[in-house]
Amino acid sequence: MAANIRPSGVFNTTYAQDMMLDRTPANRISAWVFVGILLLLPMLSSDGLLGLNIIPSLWVSTIAKIAIFAIAVQGLNIIMGYTGQISLGHAAFMAVGAYTAGILVRNLGFTFWTALPVSMLFTGFIGLLFGLPSLRVKGFYLAMATLAAQSIIIWLITYPLAPYTGGANAITLENYGVPFFGTTATKLGMYYIIIPFAVLSFLVARNLVRTRVGRAFISIRDNDLAAELLGINVFNYKLQAFFISSVYAGLAGALFAFNKQSIQPTDFTFALSIELLAMLVIGGAGFALGPLFGAAFILIVNQIIVPDIQPVLATFFSNLFTFVPAEQVSTAFPPMMFGLILALFLVLLPRGIAYQWEILKISWKIRPYSY
Repeated sequence: MAANIRPSGVFNTTYAQDMMLDRTPANRISAWVFVGILLLLPMLSSDGLLGLNIIPSLWVSTIAKIAIFAIAVQGLNIIMGYTGQISLGHAAFMAVGAYTAGILVRNLGFTFWTALPVSMLFTGFIGLLFGLPSLRVKGFYLAMATLAAQSIIIWLITYPLAPYTGGANAITLENYGVPFFGTTATKLGMYYIIIPFAVLSFLVARNLVRTRVGRAFISIRDNDLAAELLGINVFNYKLQAFFISSVYAGLAGALFAFNKQSIQPTDFTFALSIELLAMLVIGGAGFALGPLFGAAFILIVNQIIVPDIQPVLATFFSNLFTFVPAEQVSTAFPPMMFGLILALFLVLLPRGIAYQWEILKISWKIRPYSY
């Protein structure tokens, strides 16, 4: 939206300029400044090379988690926001990427850099298998098919593949081919791996929408019958969407595994799939920055805001509802907050934070005539 609007007096003079992602110097400079700030933040923490304690280490680890989940939600955005195919098993595809990368480095002697692309491609192949039902069903029925993928994949990891995956037990990934592992710079090293991958994945997603494939995705989302009548191979493009979405999930799963240094099936539950879906809804489906906004909002609320306000509000509700045990009130508080926030966004901001961000940018560009 806002990328197609420029301030008064700014025009494209060449085809190359018209095809650029960021068409003005201000856009390009702001993007580089944002990335530079992200790369500088760890240096200002206690874990940084400078030994400063200006930025809390919790913020650095939270930003890394936001980047990982933003990659996963970007994959969900491709299948849901751009192609209009619902998926309730995205966490299971993250599990495929995480366990594939873990098994490759632990059992087969792969390095982190060789295991990463293999795990991404293998997850894409698994996504193709479970994407086949999308060719025949849609809506509620497709949701059930992807829900089956969530159950089947986690069951396979927990039981039949237990000799390789560890079953219900966690497997550790320390000292297995990842730079800086085994040193005091472990988290710092992974941070500088995660952030570039997140930036690259967002650039790919932004470019994808402008290509023939991306436009076909959007046509299928808007009206698949009309798209087929126009000559778009719906069969082919739906499978491509599931493959690309699963590749993103595989990348996020592998980065999640090596950042956490251990994985187990409980890390990739159905609740995580719902949380990823909520991130997309809150961030804004169909917008490239929607996954970033959604992941940042949910993780900041869950990991920073809720822990700070939970003791006070838990005490308040315990005094208000005296017939409910205090420990049950404290346990129920985080999911209650999550449900309330999601409901408010669906009512007040149904198109997500990214849509409001686009409106704000457009209003700024056409000022003072923002109406």
